[in-house]
Formats: sequence, structure tokens, C-alpha cells
Amino acid sequence: MPRTACRTVRANQGGGLRRYTSVVLDRRASFWVSAGVVAHTLWTSAAPAMTYRLYASEWHLTSTTTAEIFAIYPIVVVGVLVLFGGLSDQIGRRATMLLGLGASFLGALILALAPDVSWLFVARAFMGIGVGLTAGPSTAAVVEFNEGGTPRRASVVATAAQAAGFAAALIVGGALTQYAPWPLHLVFWLLAFLIAALFAVTWFLPRRAQNGTTGGWTPRLPSAPRRARKAFVIAAFAMTTAYTHGVMILSLGGQIAHDLVRSPNTLINGSILAVFAVMSGVVSLLARSLPTRTAMIAGAAASGVGMTLLASATVFHAMALFLSASAMTGAGYSLLFLSALDVISSAAPVEQRGQTLSALYLLGYLAVGMLAPILGRVATVHGLGVAVYLGTGLIAALSFTTLGLALALGLHRVADDPRRGSPTGTPNLPAPND
Repeated sequence: MPRTACRTVRANQGGGLRRYTSVVLDRRASFWVSAGVVAHTLWTSAAPAMTYRLYASEWHLTSTTTAEIFAIYPIVVVGVLVLFGGLSDQIGRRATMLLGLGASFLGALILALAPDVSWLFVARAFMGIGVGLTAGPSTAAVVEFNEGGTPRRASVVATAAQAAGFAAALIVGGALTQYAPWPLHLVFWLLAFLIAALFAVTWFLPRRAQNGTTGGWTPRLPSAPRRARKAFVIAAFAMTTAYTHGVMILSLGGQIAHDLVRSPNTLINGSILAVFAVMSGVVSLLARSLPTRTAMIAGAAASGVGMTLLASATVFHAMALFLSASAMTGAGYSLLFLSALDVISSAAPVEQRGQTLSALYLLGYLAVGMLAPILGRVATVHGLGVAVYLGTGLIAALSFTTLGLALALGLHRVADDPRRGSPTGTPNLPAPND
């Protein structure tokens, strides 16, 4: 259970010392609460995955419409990252995460009450705002509250947290959709309750002033520091490849399982798709000692193989191939995401880490927002099978491009730079940030 402490913190302001007394979570509890916010980003993203087919059946929606419902989410995330990507570097991680959790709560509540398709678009837009505001800051907070002092531990926990949120959304969503009353609503009432609880504990995170921040917030496009741009390019390809898996799993996965693999049970289909998340979490734990370059190469290769298996599963209507594809792509996602975070955690100065991570997420969500409606339109016009072949081909191409970059450019250790601060990015004397 998260622990709290009544702390008195000294801060140097205008040459004098002021004392602040507040009830805050300790560093370990703050680390795990921040990881919970990371988990919420994938649970929120995946929450409607098992209800898309029911929406289509109940409200007579085409594949294009369901893909657009999915796509509005990453499109809004991109917009938020463009406008507010550096917000947490200026007003603090805690304040930014609270704003994001509030938006996510509204999105879940609207889905729980939705009477028609127009409400789904509004709800997913609020969820996009929530995830756009919390994705970068929560990951940065996990790095900064990391007690181990090694960026790899923070990257592993962030990856495992995403996997846990993803798996919970698919398994819980599948079970409630298949067996519980109100299949289009109950799962979102549960999500709204969990987000409200997470908001409550996030409120007690320390108010930390970030290095190098002065003044209030001004809009700025998130970007990578000049010295870290080579590393950022490699990390961006890895992150983009990882995130495009979400289109196949979240947007089309339930329909693929039901229509092409011919599995009628929503819980079984959700559980098979959740293998993606379970493998992601397991691999992230097993890969703790794996060199970053090796992890990226292995992740890209696993991703390419997974896409081949997914295409084969639709051709042969084979559940075993579908299960293997879910497991292989989960391993690929985990290694690609983990290695991308490793690269950025080592390369980005602490005072620019929030906006650098936001820039990384921006590219990933932009790719998802572009790919989802394209595949939805192809599925409507030419059939779901053609959309699957196109999607798996594109993601396989991204995988092998990432593999080539990792082999050709390498992932060199970033030179020591006093502006980067400690590996965890935690200032020696944190000051409250009003």
C-alpha cells in the first residue's frame, strides 16, 4: 500500500530558505503510483477493444466507422502532444498527470453512458487528451523516482506497466462483455472507478520543480535535444514500429479473431489478444540484462515474424497461428519499446526529458492515427482480409527498417554531460512546485 510521510522540504528561493510541510508519498510509493499512471495509458487505449464488434452489430456500423472511432483517439493524442508535450517540464509531472487523469475519467464516464455512436467519438477524444497529457510525464516520473539508480529498471517497469494495463483491458473487457450484464457499459464504469482511485493517490505525489524550468507554461512543439537526435531517430523508429502493433491488436484484433479465425467467444478472443500484453510484460522482465542494441534487434525481428504469423492465421483460419502471432508480436513490442526508452533515458538531458519522451510518443501515436483509418477503409471496401495483409506488410517493413538502422547506425553510449543530471534525473534537492 502506498506510504505517505509528512515532510519538511527546504528550497532555495531568492537566496533565502523557505520551509514547506505537506503530506506526500515517499519515493518508492511515488515510483509505483507513476507506474500505475503508465498502466492507465494502455488500459484506456485498449478499453473498447472487445466492444468494437458489438458496437458494429448493435448500431450497424461499418469497419470504416469503427476504425474512425479508434483513430480519433491517437489523432487527439498527437494534437495534445504537439501543444502540450513540454508541459510537465514547466508545471511539473504531478500537475500534468492530474489534468490527464481527469480527462481520462471523463472519457470513461462518457463511454459508460453512451447511447449512440456520437458519444463514442467524444469519449475517445477525452481519452486521447488524458493519455496525451500523461504518457510522457508518467514515464519521466518512473525514471525520476527510480530508487535503483539505473535507467534500465525504470524502462522495464514502464514496459511491464503498459503490458499490465493492456492485458487487464483485454481480459477484463472480454469477460465482462461476454458474461456480465450491460456489455457495452459495465467495463467502462469499472475503468472510471479505477481512474478515480488513481487520481486520488496521484494527488499525493511530491510537487517537484524540474531542473532549468522558469516561469509559466507556454505552448511548444516537443522535440529532441540536438545532441541526442541520432539516438532519437533510432528510438523513434523502434517506438513507431511498436505502437503500430496496436492497430492490428486493438482496432482489428477482435474482428480478426471472430470473422477470419472464426472464434465466436469474446472472452477467449480477448484472452488470446491479451497474450500479446502478457508476453510483453514477461519479456520486459527477462530482458533486464539484455544490451539495448541486442534488445532492439531482437524486437524488430520478432515483430516481423509476428506479422507473418498473423497474416498466415487469417489465410488458414488457424487459432494456433493466431495465438503464436499474438505472443510473438507481444515480445517484439516489449523489446522495441524497452530499447527505445533506454536510448532516450540515456540520451536526453533531465530538463528536457519530458518533452523528448512526448516527442517519441507523438510519432508513435501519429503513425497509429494515420494507419487505423486507412486499414478501416480498406476493410470496408475490399474486405478485412485485405486490410490485414496490408497492415501486416507495412508493420513488417517498419520492423526491418528498424532492424537495419540498429545494425547500421549502432547505439553508442551518450557522452557524459553535466546538463543531463543523474541517470534517474532526480534533483539532489527537490523543491515544491506550486
